[in-house]
Amino acid sequence: MDKMIISRHARKQIKWRRITEKEAGEVISNPDRVEDAIKGRKNAFKLIGQRLLKITYTVENDSIIIITAMVRKEKNHENRI
Repeated sequence: MDKMIISRHARKQIKWRRITEKEAGEVISNPDRVEDAIKGRKNAFKLIGQRLLKITYTVENDSIIIITAMVRKEKNHENRI
């Protein structure tokens, strides 16, 4: 994986939502699904345990910049992946 940089906003979201940096990296490096987002960004999704994690990131030069991180709690995760 390229160098991973976590934005200030994403760092707050990761802490508040109790996502580890390792989990965020795993979502990006081995996603269950990736979607295009605004401004050339990507949304990566991965089911880790009972939580569906969504990481929004962009690639600049040789770095992956994490913009935000979310946890999607849904009863039927299969519909989201």
